[in-house]
Amino acid sequence: MPRPQRLRLAGIAQHVVQRGIDRQAIFFEDADRAFYLRCLAETARWYGLTVHAYCLMTNHVHLLVTPQNRDSLARSMQRLGAHYVRYINGRAGRTGTLWDGRYRACLVDHEHYLLTCYRYIELNPVRAGMVKQAASYPWSSHRHTAWGQPDPLLSPHGCYLALGDSDLARREAYRALFCTQLSAETLEQVRAALQHNHVLGGTRFREQVATMLGRRLGRGRPGRPPKDAGPSGGQR
Repeated sequence: MPRPQRLRLAGIAQHVVQRGIDRQAIFFEDADRAFYLRCLAETARWYGLTVHAYCLMTNHVHLLVTPQNRDSLARSMQRLGAHYVRYINGRAGRTGTLWDGRYRACLVDHEHYLLTCYRYIELNPVRAGMVKQAASYPWSSHRHTAWGQPDPLLSPHGCYLALGDSDLARREAYRALFCTQLSAETLEQVRAALQHNHVLGGTRFREQVATMLGRRLGRGRPGRPPKDAGPSGGQR
C-alpha cells in the first residue's frame, strides 16, 4: 500500500506526531527532553518553522507548528530527528533509529480546530494518567500558553491571540478551555486526520486546501466543527 502523500503548504498550521519504534521510549531522562527542545528551537529558526505548542511524552512527541515555506516542516523534522538520534545513540552506546517510520501530520482548520489541537496536545499527559492537570506536566507548552511561563521556543497562533486583548485576558480565556475534556468524537477526528496525514477541518477548508494544492484530496472525510468548540475555534 502506498504511503499517504504529504500535504505541504506554507502558512497553514499542522499538528505533528512522531513516535518511537514499536512504541518504545524516546526520552530516558529530563536532559533528553531539554536537548530535544533546544534542537527543535534551532531547527525551527533555521528552516522557518513557527512552533505554537508541544508535548514531549515518554515515547512520542506532539507539535503544533506553522511552516513558513513549503518544505519547512519536512526539512525541520528530518534534521531534528537525525540530530536527536545521534545524541541518544552516542549517550547510550546504541545504534539504529528511534523512530517508528516517518512523522505524521495533518493540516488544521484554524476556524474550528486550531484551539482544539492546542488543547489535544497539552492534555496528552492528563489522558495518559500521568498528571491530573495539564499545568502539572513540565514538558509541554501549557505552562506558557495558560500561565505565562517564559518559553522562547513558542510563538502564539493568531487564534490564540484572538482570545483576548491582553496577555492576561488571553491566558484566562485559554485556561477556561480546559475546564472540560475533549469529546470522544473530537478525539477520533484528530487521531484519524493524523493517522492518514490528512486534513482536520470542514468541507470549506478541505476545498480551500484542494485549490491551493491544485488537486483533489484523497482519503478522509470532511469533519464537522467539534461539539466542544465555539464558532471561532474556542471550546465552550
